[in-house]
Amino acid sequence: MTSSINLSDIDYDLPAEKIAFFPLENRDHSKLLVYRNRRITDSYFTQLPDFLDENYALIFNDSKVIHARLLLQNQYGAKIEVFLLEPVYPTRDIASAFSQTGVIAWKCFVGNAKRFRDAIEFEVIRQKGEKEPLFSQGSLSSIMITAEKGDRVGDAFLVTFMWEDETVTFAEWLESYGKMPLPPYIKRDANATDEVRYQTIYAQQEGSVAAPTAGLHFSESVIQSLINKKIALNYITLHVGAGTFKPITTDAVFEHEMHQEQMIISKGIIDFLLENKHKKIVAVGTTAARTLESLFIMGAKLHLSIPQPFKIEQFEIYENSLLREVEVYDSLSALSYYFKINDVSEIHAATSLMILPYYQHKIAKCLITNFHQPKSTLLLLISSYLGEEWRRIYDHALAHNYRFLSYGDSNLYLN
Repeated sequence: MTSSINLSDIDYDLPAEKIAFFPLENRDHSKLLVYRNRRITDSYFTQLPDFLDENYALIFNDSKVIHARLLLQNQYGAKIEVFLLEPVYPTRDIASAFSQTGVIAWKCFVGNAKRFRDAIEFEVIRQKGEKEPLFSQGSLSSIMITAEKGDRVGDAFLVTFMWEDETVTFAEWLESYGKMPLPPYIKRDANATDEVRYQTIYAQQEGSVAAPTAGLHFSESVIQSLINKKIALNYITLHVGAGTFKPITTDAVFEHEMHQEQMIISKGIIDFLLENKHKKIVAVGTTAARTLESLFIMGAKLHLSIPQPFKIEQFEIYENSLLREVEVYDSLSALSYYFKINDVSEIHAATSLMILPYYQHKIAKCLITNFHQPKSTLLLLISSYLGEEWRRIYDHALAHNYRFLSYGDSNLYLN
């Protein structure tokens, strides 16, 4: 480890007027900045396939954003906001949590927590004309839910939700009552447009509390154009946590505590990477890049018989030189063998990997991404692809009216 990376290394001035607070009318009409061989090209996202050919393969994060924002009101009328972070009891697995009935506890951020003393009851009501069914029984019109604040967990709280009708799953009432969790810098309520546009068109696996925003630009027509050019596509899952918005506040960047996120690795993605091992892998988004590199570390740990292969710590790739020396083929082969001998089709894992500027990417050598916040771990990851060139690229984008952050424009880095 090194302490030579400072907060000032990933800081820049982002004027408020450069932040996109609303999506464009069409997903794929965003601008596209292409960086290749130290050259910047200005284009549009509809032209993305023009910059790629069959020698490339794209990996998307298919995680789906959940209605993680709950607005409650106590008996005295005080408004309280609860933001779901991760399930705790009776399961920590996100997929299992959504099928839970009766009771579930989540780690949550709580706004106006001082007023959340007693249990709060709230009612989910299915309105006439809503798509059928919101709940597992079409005759069910409403459900009473109780929220109870528990112990503090770091900067969050444990909140337990209870409801009597066990035919209704947590996913069903959350879909009806919860709100789309827009990023904190978008200081407005989510609307009907956000329900569609703060979600990728290929989202499948419920569990993210923030969108994998690089994928928001993809339309059916852009994906079809990629397929027509015989560009291979596949999917991986990382459930994005609220920590993606957590700014770095320590002057020495490596002192920042990275959030842990759940990921799902399928046998299919390992087979795909082995079959396409001679192609240039493009990660669609920083979340896909982190997942692919975490996947490599898992395989390397299996290859070296290192304990807890499916829990990736923040700095272990930097602290263990043997991990860095494992070949990609050996890592993927170890994962393939694990699937075979255990007769499983997917692995559920957790990663806290922090990608620093000097990280050497093993799998995804290219990246599609948005423009990111100053002083963020996402800019650290961008630096691992671009080095100090990121400043020239961001300066160019600011000078040429690119839109920044989640609803902003896109970048394609082809190093």
